[in-house]
Amino acid sequence: MVICCKIIGRKSIKIMKINLMRLGLALSLFVFPALVFSQSIEQKIAEIDKYAEQVMKDWNQPGMAIAVVKDGKTIFAKGYGVKKIGTDDKVDENTLFAIASNSKAFTTASISILIDEGKIGGWDDKVSKYLPGFQLYDPYVSENLTIRDLVSHRVGLDTYSGDLLWYEATYSDDEILKRLRFLKPVRGFRAGFGYQNLMFIAAGKDCEKVSGKTWSEFVTERILIPLGMNRTTTSVKNIRDNAAFPHNESLGNGLRVLERGNVDSAAAAAGLNSSVADVSKWIRLQLGNGEFEGKRIFSAKNSWEMWQPAVLLPFSEAAGKNNPTRHFNSYGLGWNIWDYYGRKIIGHGGGLDGMLSKTILIPEDKIGFVVLTNSEYPVYNIMQLKMLDVFVNAPEKDWNKITLDRAKAGKKTDQEEAQKLAASQVRNTKPSLELQNYAGIYTGDLYGDAEVLVENGKLVLRLKPSPNFVADLEHWHYDTFKIKWRPSVSYNFPPGFVNFKLNKDAKVDELVIDQPNNDFWFYELEFKKAK
Repeated sequence: MVICCKIIGRKSIKIMKINLMRLGLALSLFVFPALVFSQSIEQKIAEIDKYAEQVMKDWNQPGMAIAVVKDGKTIFAKGYGVKKIGTDDKVDENTLFAIASNSKAFTTASISILIDEGKIGGWDDKVSKYLPGFQLYDPYVSENLTIRDLVSHRVGLDTYSGDLLWYEATYSDDEILKRLRFLKPVRGFRAGFGYQNLMFIAAGKDCEKVSGKTWSEFVTERILIPLGMNRTTTSVKNIRDNAAFPHNESLGNGLRVLERGNVDSAAAAAGLNSSVADVSKWIRLQLGNGEFEGKRIFSAKNSWEMWQPAVLLPFSEAAGKNNPTRHFNSYGLGWNIWDYYGRKIIGHGGGLDGMLSKTILIPEDKIGFVVLTNSEYPVYNIMQLKMLDVFVNAPEKDWNKITLDRAKAGKKTDQEEAQKLAASQVRNTKPSLELQNYAGIYTGDLYGDAEVLVENGKLVLRLKPSPNFVADLEHWHYDTFKIKWRPSVSYNFPPGFVNFKLNKDAKVDELVIDQPNNDFWFYELEFKKAK
């Protein structure tokens, strides 16, 4: 952990050290010339630190790191737990985690720089000006789509729509963008919010076309290096040391270690890997409205622009009752924006397999913080809520207990759903055809090919664009087979099914994947029998 304070004399140093010892914290002491450390902030940090230790214990969380920025300085940075279960390799403030969708704000910051330099005319420039071949399903949308639309999730596509084009897939960013024209919208253009990773891939490609540099090169040269974010990488391929491993629970087998996922084709949406020590510098830049240690990275005008609501997010009556101080929920340009106990909050989350994180800014109090974790437990969200409450002086609420209780109730619901599913199976049925008649290539314009083979007397499904997506198919009833994903699939999918549709000639015509989950829409994929 890092504590920064103004040193007035030897007596003040002694008093500070005594106070820190009383807090019982293991601290690294750094000296900065412009910050007076108040006891009230010390108490807040101590409360957060103690809470973090309890949350780690209650959830059996592998690892976590937290940093806090106040008045332009990093006042706290600490690691908890381990980088990888089964080891004693401790997390510290420099340990790298995937920060996933927190990368999106780096993309809008890059666009801001290009606007400041006059290389992009403005947020309302049409995308076709920079990507003339870019097409969506509706020609009108393709023609009128702006950069602001790309980075505010209001193009009409569903939340997470099309993410199977980049998740675990081998498609390049150019190939992904070519396939967008087959992705059907679910609402009118600018008619509502649909969280979109693919549009940020397009925004990153805008940066590339204008600057002549890849997104990775531009972000590194224009943001990471000037801020001194020297450990941050734009790809898992560049991780060398002191990095956390992702973890999640495999069905019925407890916590497992995952390989770090390569998301290079979606780097502008989710590609960065960073530490809390580095992200705290990013937070200082944001709270400085584009200025960091006297260096202007992007203009204050564009800082303000990125923090303006561009599209409203749904905010239910139940959510309002649960949090009566929140009056609106919105998305700006790479940032979520909402209010909490009278403060405007700017924030974003990030999630990839086995890695969840949150970055929060409270601009009027000049406070920001980041939470990075290496599991899929809700620890990152518990800590976000706790820290928000502490810093805005909200009434005390035990978010850890609330979340534990919800998780317990959720497990009960899952058990009930599993029982209903088992009861829905029609017993003592057989497939309509011999297994080899289900084998073959199935294809669609959006995603590409899936292959069904007979291996050792059983059907196996392989998604060709995503080599890790391999599943054994176990007969369920009639022409429906239960999906059993192999360990190469990192995502912890609940039970899903493949249904083979027969035509009038009693031959297989189509394969339909019914795989419930919260992130990837298999129902968007069409697989017609090709051969």
